Amino acid sequence: MNDTVRAVILGVVEGLTEFLPISSTGHMILVMPWIGISEHDPFWNGVFNFFIQIGAILAVVIYFWRRLWRLTFHPAGKAWHGHILFKLFVALVPAGVLGFLFDDFMKQKLMNPRVVASALVAGGIAIMVIERMIRHPKVTDAGAITLQTALLIGLIQCLAMIPGTSRSGATIMGALLLGLTAAAAAEFSFFLAIPTLLGAGLLSLVKGLQDIQPGQGLPLVVGFVVAFIVAWIVVAAFMRFIQTHKFTSFAIYRIILGGIILALILIDRLG
Repeated sequence: MNDTVRAVILGVVEGLTEFLPISSTGHMILVMPWIGISEHDPFWNGVFNFFIQIGAILAVVIYFWRRLWRLTFHPAGKAWHGHILFKLFVALVPAGVLGFLFDDFMKQKLMNPRVVASALVAGGIAIMVIERMIRHPKVTDAGAITLQTALLIGLIQCLAMIPGTSRSGATIMGALLLGLTAAAAAEFSFFLAIPTLLGAGLLSLVKGLQDIQPGQGLPLVVGFVVAFIVAWIVVAAFMRFIQTHKFTSFAIYRIILGGIILALILIDRLG
């Protein structure tokens, strides 16, 4: 399998999973060995992985650009601490601090199929439990959440540092618990993804420039474009889906996938 085909496959995986509550990092960890990529490969697991996330983020920016423009330049209130950008900054801080402190530890100890599978199952169960707890959400506008709510969502986002948890899953479920409707929760989760993933992607790109070898520019471009296109389609479909559906189907998918992986790991050990 050549690198361009690998880039297409991973771009599709990134675009499909980044904004659904099923964990993009977890799926990347599971898919890469199947297409001949070592977990220690610095290009695919570093620069490429984070670069195509920027493509997915660009899809969110373009999809929500009117909404983002209005919230940014025509906010409902005049107080600076009530501005959407300040709320996103407050929500970003916890994960930024923990990521800076524990990034190397997580990459060395947690980036493996067993952790991913366990987190998939646990997250699926959590989604089912949370949906049963939600009764009458009151916040219908992501731009109207309080600073306290933004900070709490940011703290919950830290759970996604465990591969397989899902950043979007953690933030959306956390927002639902805090009183947001499904649409408002998803919207704020997507807005928060912009600085979170863009910052991580640019930092990893700068740190990993030396890992790019001649001829690897094409896979980067291909993966970026594919991730952008697929992510745009997924975000548009997801925002329509949650208007009339619950998150149960994602929970079931997580539990089944995680259970299969754990079973395969156990069989391999016994064998």
